[in-house]
Amino acid sequence: MEYIDVRRLTGPNLLSNKPGSILDVSCSDDEVESLIETWQQIVNPILEAVGWGNETTCYAKLTGGVSLAFTAPIDVLYAASELNEWTWKCIEAGITGSPTPNFNQSLAKIRQAIEAERNPALLALERSASERQVAFLWDDVEVSIGHGTGSETWPFRELPQQDNLNWKKYHDVPIGIVTGTNGKTTSVRLATFILQGTGKNVGTSCTDWIAVNDQIIERGDWSGPGGARNVLRQTNVDAAVLEAARGGLLRRGLGVEKADAALITNIAEDHLGDFGSRNLNELLNIKWIISRAVEQSGSLILNADDQLLVAKARDYPGKIIWFSLDENDNTVSEHLTDGGLAFVLGGDELLKLTAEKREVICKPADIPITLGGAARHNVSNSLAAAALTWCLGASITDISNGLKGMTQHDNPGRCNIYDIQEFKVLVDFAHNPHAMLALFDMAAALPANRRLLAFGQAGDRPDELIRELARGAWSIGLDEVIVSELEIYHRGRNHGEVFEIIQDELTRCGAHKNQLRHFELEMDTLDAALEWARPGDLIIMLALGESVAIQEKLEILSNRSAT
Repeated sequence: MEYIDVRRLTGPNLLSNKPGSILDVSCSDDEVESLIETWQQIVNPILEAVGWGNETTCYAKLTGGVSLAFTAPIDVLYAASELNEWTWKCIEAGITGSPTPNFNQSLAKIRQAIEAERNPALLALERSASERQVAFLWDDVEVSIGHGTGSETWPFRELPQQDNLNWKKYHDVPIGIVTGTNGKTTSVRLATFILQGTGKNVGTSCTDWIAVNDQIIERGDWSGPGGARNVLRQTNVDAAVLEAARGGLLRRGLGVEKADAALITNIAEDHLGDFGSRNLNELLNIKWIISRAVEQSGSLILNADDQLLVAKARDYPGKIIWFSLDENDNTVSEHLTDGGLAFVLGGDELLKLTAEKREVICKPADIPITLGGAARHNVSNSLAAAALTWCLGASITDISNGLKGMTQHDNPGRCNIYDIQEFKVLVDFAHNPHAMLALFDMAAALPANRRLLAFGQAGDRPDELIRELARGAWSIGLDEVIVSELEIYHRGRNHGEVFEIIQDELTRCGAHKNQLRHFELEMDTLDAALEWARPGDLIIMLALGESVAIQEKLEILSNRSAT
């Protein structure tokens, strides 16, 4: 049995819809039940003693351990985590035989922490906003009421008296939340582009930036709850599309309590191995958190081509909208029969379907980022974005115009093709097995005299998974492979170890060693690929660490070739 972490939960999370504190403990399956019982015996009396007897305790049994949590008032979550730390010290004392922390001394210390952290004005403002059904957002720095154009923000310790506020000016804006394994950022960008075309000022938070329309406020990974709050406090925003990645959902929870639509693109292997997400079912449960934001009054948009999502949805009580690359999918057909709505690919058309009506959106070939329909994953992303934006007020005409108007320049690093000296370079950010295999399938559909793959692979992938990727890549008909070392992604492996695994598997598949090369840096790999290429060839470049520099270089070369 081993302590992992104690942290604050600031929004709807894996265990509860309310904020609180969570304790993660690694232990064997045989130890789980006794640990839960012991923790509850320890935590309940001290919760009662500090005046939190009405708070809720909860737990989640996970692969390799358990998460133990309790809800707490939002103004004292650091003190709540101190209390949860104390419960572990008591548990540890019982394991090691060391003296148990004195209850009365510990209680006095925790009460002091609670008193020092208390913020009655914060709780009063939260109650007033809840009574008026207006959004309330808070963090350690700022507090806000309403969203976007209907919001106002104050410093955390300088809050107004609620009776002095003009509550009529506060309101919420339409919100769409996007999560999943692959396609999140592309779906966010598509949805943002579509909504901008309707005349809305659209706030976006994703793995690349926080932005309002085309104005980037701050670059970086803002796919957690902090990014959501930042966007919703921009006073010129009248609609928001928020990406919610696994890390933020697991560590802090969801950034908003309510939304109009929530999209889960798919569930596939990525970031497996971390506590709480060690298998696909645990990953699914994390992504499913966003469904709570729409369960009462919104729409949950799900991929009918993903069987994990189909199975999970059977017990969901809220409204579901399905999307699928197969118009005749059984889940979709049953849903339509029951009076539901779906967005599907039917023949060579994207469709919005009900049992009574069939509306054509556009053809996949007319959507630039699908590369004439060859990029099937972007056809799927287009259907997902169509469903999301329809829920946020866009018409079918708006959706059609947006999908047909967004180019690769509006979606940098995702399935971009550059024409250079009569050959093509396909660049993508794909970094997990599901995304990479989808890209390989797409690349196989593009005409080319010869194909070269330039890529690297992180060291935290199992050997067999790396070999599977190598086999999948070779199957599309490669003439050469160049592997980047990606030293910063070694993640416990020796220098050159990943390349050796790839080289060995490709050799087994029939590659000659003179078809395989190895460079330290991605930029060196790109330069070697460009030198290799002749008219009619296709370079497939999976950019990771140097993606921005690679895109900038290819943009320059492409512009030169066009003049």
